[in-house]
Order: sequence, then C-alpha cells, then structure tokens
Amino acid sequence: MIRSMTGFGRCEKMVNGRNIIVEIKSVNHRYFEFTSRITRGYGFLDDKLKSYLQSKISRGKIDVFVSVETLEDTDAQVLINHSLAAGYVNALRELSERYNLKDDISVNTISRYSDIFTIHKAPDDEAMIWDAVRMVTDEALQAFIAMRETEGARLKTDVLQRAQTILEIVGKIEQRSPQTVKEYQQKLFQKLREMLGDSNIDEQRILTEAAIFADKVAVSEETVRLRSHFDQFANMLKSDEAVGRKLDFIVQEMNREANTIGSKCVDAQIAHMVVNIKAEIEKIREQIQNIE
Repeated sequence: MIRSMTGFGRCEKMVNGRNIIVEIKSVNHRYFEFTSRITRGYGFLDDKLKSYLQSKISRGKIDVFVSVETLEDTDAQVLINHSLAAGYVNALRELSERYNLKDDISVNTISRYSDIFTIHKAPDDEAMIWDAVRMVTDEALQAFIAMRETEGARLKTDVLQRAQTILEIVGKIEQRSPQTVKEYQQKLFQKLREMLGDSNIDEQRILTEAAIFADKVAVSEETVRLRSHFDQFANMLKSDEAVGRKLDFIVQEMNREANTIGSKCVDAQIAHMVVNIKAEIEKIREQIQNIE
C-alpha cells in the first residue's frame, strides 16, 4: 500500500513499573533521517530505536520522543552516612551546651540534613527497558503507519485522476495530429492556387511537402512512450514497496516526452493541450514528493 511520508503516532503505557510515552512524527525527506529526544539516562535507546524504525520506514525525516518515568522502584536503597550523621549530632549538642539551648535532637531533626542520605539504585537492565520501550513503540508505530497509509491512499487517488486527465488529453492530441497534416496540405494547395492561378499545380510536390511536414510533426512515438510511462506509474502505485523515488524518475520521463511533443507541434490547439499536460504532470510531481 502506498504511504505518505507525513505521519504521527503516539502511545503511552505502563510497563514494569515505568510510565513510557513514545511519539513518532515525520515529514518529507529524500532519505531516512532520524532524530530523537529521550529522557536523560536512557540514551542507550537512541541507536536501538533508529535501527528498529529504519527497518519499518524507508524514507522521511523521522522525529521520535521517548519519555521513561520510573514510578515503582523496589530495588532502590536508602543508605545513611553514619559518620556525617554523628557529626551533625555532636555539633547540635555542642550548640545546646554552649548556648544553654534545649536539647531536643530527634530523628526528625537529623533527617532535615539530606546529605546524610544516599539513594542507591540497582543498575538498569537495558535489555528489559528496551523490550518495554519497543512494545510501546510498536503501538505508536501502528498509529503512525495507519496515518501514512490513509494519506497515501488520498495521494494515490489524486495522482491517478490526474494521470487519467493526461491520458484523455493525449488521446485528443493523437486525434488532432493527423488533422494538422491535412490542414497543412490544404493550405499549400490554397497558396499555390493564389500564386499560380489556373496553371497546373504539381500535386506530387505538394504531397511530398506534406509528407515531410508530417514526419516533422509526428508525435506518435512520444504518445506511445507517454502511455507506457503511465502504465508503469499505475502499476507502481499498486506495489507494497516504497516506490517514491521510482515514481519521481518516471514523472521526469513523462515530462521529457511532453516537452518533445511541445517542441514538434506547430498547431495552436496541440500546443494548448501540451501546456495542460505539463501542468498536470507538475501537480503529480509535487504530490509524489510526499510518497514514501
């Protein structure tokens, strides 16, 4: 299924005592470009996320936000610096004796000196954390891809409609092109009659001139190739693979054929039709810039 390069997906979930939020968003880019913002202390997730998402996403500027908040930490230990605590107790007692103050030292009093406590946490299990983050990432990725596919379907519909419009114009050019040769031949007859009057007109010379003209303005090869390009274009839009770059190349070839037809035509009607074809091709080109 064709996907747009614009997308957004978010998931928030509690896993193993950690509240994990993952947001994925992307915009157009020629290649895969990855940037991330991750909660401090979890930088080891950056490379893992990049590799994982690159296996799922072919193109786009991908911006990922990951928040990991530990809410339950049974492995944490509070350690007391007894030497420092004793120092505080002795100092308080000295103050009490020297200045004749009430000696009301208690645990509550000592606990106010936070530097006597040290919180010791067991080292994080990186593999376990990555499994949890990947689980949340998968759900965010599903929403992200769904949005890309929805937008991709819209783009596909639009470019196919424009392609059909172009093919209809090509059909009109193919009908009009032989008529321009007949009109050229008639103009030659008319001009010679005006110049020569009733004198004999060399019809064979006129036919030869008309044949030369027909060869110069013939666009059948170009229209055949143009139709072939559109067949390829339509088939690629059915692919489940990333085809954005291939589509871009085919559109360049379409434009090349349209330019050639335009350079050959001497007929105002065909020239106008070529302008319309090129305008539609340009709109297709703009649209496929957003296809993965």
